[in-house]
Parts: sequence; structure tokens; C-alpha cells
Amino acid sequence: MSFYVIAFLLGVVSGLRSLTAPAAVAWAGYLGWIPLAGTPVGFLGTLPAVGILTVLALGELVGDKLPKAPSRKAPVPFGARLVMGALVGAAIGATENVLAGGLVAGVVGAGLGTLAGAQLRAMGAKAMGRDLPAALMEDTVAVLGAILLVRSLV
Repeated sequence: MSFYVIAFLLGVVSGLRSLTAPAAVAWAGYLGWIPLAGTPVGFLGTLPAVGILTVLALGELVGDKLPKAPSRKAPVPFGARLVMGALVGAAIGATENVLAGGLVAGVVGAGLGTLAGAQLRAMGAKAMGRDLPAALMEDTVAVLGAILLVRSLV
């Protein structure tokens, strides 16, 4: 699979859960699945980045279910998803010396993932009569998607 497609799809994952894709990319870099060392985003492959992003991603998975969680389409959460999409896209692009191309693919994916994810979750919640099952399905897609995407780079 083209690294542009992977950067785009990891951006989509960032649109679903902003920190899941960065955590997966950090783990992939740390485990040597992708060559991040020596790139402008090489810090992602370090143990501190892995630890911090993993804890934050797990916290986001829990926090997303809370009644006071803000809409992902609000300016700050939407912007955070775009930034995380840019980061993971840049990381994938950097492994092929096209950081800017990967960054753009990640941002586009994050924008699409944010809007489509919100719509699909709302439809799922309506069909199931409550939000939690739809949210858990979205979590599953984001986590498994991120793992499969970074593993495809090995």
C-alpha cells in the first residue's frame, strides 16, 4: 500500500480518535517498524513519546464517553485532530523523504475522519438507541485500524 494512502488513513484514524494514530506511530517507531530516527519527527519513536502518547490515547478513549466531552467538530477538538493528522502523516512521509506530502495526506484524512466519524457515530447511536455502543465501535475501528496500518509498513 502506498505510504500516501497510509498517511491519509492514519489521518482518518486521528479524526476518529485524535491520539490513537500518534500513539500507534510512536510505537511503530520505537519498535523499529518504521525508520523515524534522524527525521524531523524522530522524537515520536522515543520511549517518552510512546509512554506519554499511550497514556493520553487511553485517557481519550475513556474521556470520549463522558457526557461533558466536547463535540469533535468544535474548533479546538477539530484543530487538534488536524494537527495530529498532520503529525502522523508527516511521520509516514518522512520515512520516504516526502514529509510535506505525508503531512498534507494526514491533514486531509483527519478532516474527513472527523466529519465522517461524527456522522457515522450519530447514525449508529440513533440506530442502536444510545451512544455508547456506537462509540465503542468507533474505538475499535480506530485502534485496530491504527495497528493494522502501522503493521503494514513493516
